[in-house]
Amino acid sequence: MTTRRARRPGPAAGRRVTINDVAARAGVSKGAVSLAFNKRPGVSDATRARIFAAARELGWAPHLSARSLSNSKVDTVGLAIARPARMLGLEPFYMEFISGIESVLSERSCSLLLRLVRDHDEETALQETWWRSRQIDGTILVDLHQDDPRLPAVRSLGIPAVAVGHPSLAEDLSCVWTDDATAVTEAVRYLAALGHRRIARVAGPPSLGHTAIRTTAYEETLRALSLSYRRTLPTDFSGEEGARATRTLLASADRPTAVIYDNDIMAVAGLSVASEMGLAVPADVSLLAWDDSQLCQLTHPTLSAMSHDVTAFGAEVTRRLFQLLDGTSPPPGPVRSPTPSLIPRGSIARRDR
Repeated sequence: MTTRRARRPGPAAGRRVTINDVAARAGVSKGAVSLAFNKRPGVSDATRARIFAAARELGWAPHLSARSLSNSKVDTVGLAIARPARMLGLEPFYMEFISGIESVLSERSCSLLLRLVRDHDEETALQETWWRSRQIDGTILVDLHQDDPRLPAVRSLGIPAVAVGHPSLAEDLSCVWTDDATAVTEAVRYLAALGHRRIARVAGPPSLGHTAIRTTAYEETLRALSLSYRRTLPTDFSGEEGARATRTLLASADRPTAVIYDNDIMAVAGLSVASEMGLAVPADVSLLAWDDSQLCQLTHPTLSAMSHDVTAFGAEVTRRLFQLLDGTSPPPGPVRSPTPSLIPRGSIARRDR
């Protein structure tokens, strides 16, 4: 008759694995685990192998064991972004957003752990690895979707997190958001007041929560103004996709007289396409960018934009995360950042009715 050795219990689901858990699983002291991972004498080869096996089973990262034992200081914040590396380098929003994050981290001598991922499934696995191996003390979640799968995973793991997005998307997580609906409404009403009756939108991916919010506000505002022309073309935020969408719009029989873009790089691409097609901006078509990075003032004509201090936005997100990490009471709830405001420049003109 074979006797099966009883399996030692691991940590409760979602709780961060500690050196104590590894010691309990291996049936040794915490000191023995420390000796094994620091390659010091005092444990036999068999015991060392048992400790390593227990660590693997529990997902405890050996190379971070020293920090696990001695350092409880908050020093690393995680940020994963589902963007190709090439596109991220060209996207002004994330460059300015990360700059804002770093401005707060540098004040506290902390670091940012940045990773690019393919999708939310990859990010969910990454966040779990980061947390269980004690690589991060908290995380920032961006590009929220409706029913975002990352949110329950982060809650289950107990990771301190701040979501960047509308409270309806962030569920019960602390969040920092901008009122995109109000900003879109202002943009459409402004263009309509200038006499534009065919106002199109070049949007981001429709799966993104803030894209859906902007699209809904765009369509509701057009209906309220009794404007029947409604065209929203989705993109991946890249200049190439922005150019493609602009060509489609400007080549159509019912060409729009104004186009609103969901970021600056697509608006710059749209400006080039208009010139390529022999159309004058703003005489033939008015263009409105979003975020108002320096790109908007380097074009000819300069681009009108829904202006948003993205650097300050990133700093506010990071300060809210540190409130969670520092145990501020009560925990921070939804925080609304200033609503983007319209800055008229040379790319918008009045349209004769």
